Amino acid sequence: MARILLTGGAGYIGSHTYVALRAAGYEVTILDDFSNSDPGVIDRLVRLTGDEVDLVRGSVLYPTAVQAALSRGIDGVVHFAARKAVGESVAKPLDYFETNISGLIALMQEMKAAGVMRIVFSSTATVYGEPEVFPLTEDMPLSHTSPYAFTKVTCERVLEQAARADDWAVGVLRYFNPVGAHPSALIGEDPRGVPDNLMPYIAKVAMGELSRLQVHGNDYDTPDGTCWRDYIHVMDLARAHVQSLDALMEGRGHVLNIGTGTPVSVLEMHGAYQAVVGRELPHVIGPRRPGDVPRLYADPTKAREVLGFDAEFGLEDMCRSSWDWVQAQAAGWRFNS
Repeated sequence: MARILLTGGAGYIGSHTYVALRAAGYEVTILDDFSNSDPGVIDRLVRLTGDEVDLVRGSVLYPTAVQAALSRGIDGVVHFAARKAVGESVAKPLDYFETNISGLIALMQEMKAAGVMRIVFSSTATVYGEPEVFPLTEDMPLSHTSPYAFTKVTCERVLEQAARADDWAVGVLRYFNPVGAHPSALIGEDPRGVPDNLMPYIAKVAMGELSRLQVHGNDYDTPDGTCWRDYIHVMDLARAHVQSLDALMEGRGHVLNIGTGTPVSVLEMHGAYQAVVGRELPHVIGPRRPGDVPRLYADPTKAREVLGFDAEFGLEDMCRSSWDWVQAQAAGWRFNS
């Protein structure tokens, strides 16, 4: 059975993808330096899969760590390890260029030396910049509005050029807005401090950790005046990585949007989470936030055609799994570092 290397495999999306890959029969090695994840996740993955986790602790920027991971007999790589906060990238662009761009190049150099030429790359819908036409299709021009987005656009170009020069099999998955948690409530999104993303913010309001949801503007050109986004359950996203790897094993490279194609507004998300919690969650309307675009949602047709991928979980499923997760943490399931 093929063995896959997950860089950043202890993170939010990486940990869910680990479980999905193991369920699909893949062997998996995780490479993670825990700079943005918790070591306690590893114990939870053991509980979920019933097997010990093959872990190499280190960064993609350190050749010895990557070489140690690749020495396990790796057949393909899923590359999650990256910095991902848009706001932080504006303040610390050089850190983002080093980790995201230099990290990918360093990883690919070691992969090529080891003869491992299959890679699934974790990209983002922010590579479309500020589009004016919706839904978004994969052939639209790429742009960027932040150093973070710049790194993802650059990494996609690196992969494209490398594939032209060598026999690389490359899968680029452009995520929209991953949310929710594993149905066991053993793994999920656990942001540090005040979350940048909507659902974790609402969850902290529901838990009483934050007093109210701040809605950034209600005068956009959408039905209720709040921004539209394409949310996808993290378990659907994890399954997309399995299907992407399956395609790469057959030599079928691809660049795909991974979303539902159904936009959800801020107020719709807020209402859906209230319905799951069963009580009102305070919110206040504030001014627009710089950099927000009114609409951002995918055309998922190509993912269906190329991978046979369709999202299975709806908005209620996303909210329910998130609420189960945060309640489980409050009940004593916090990570033990």
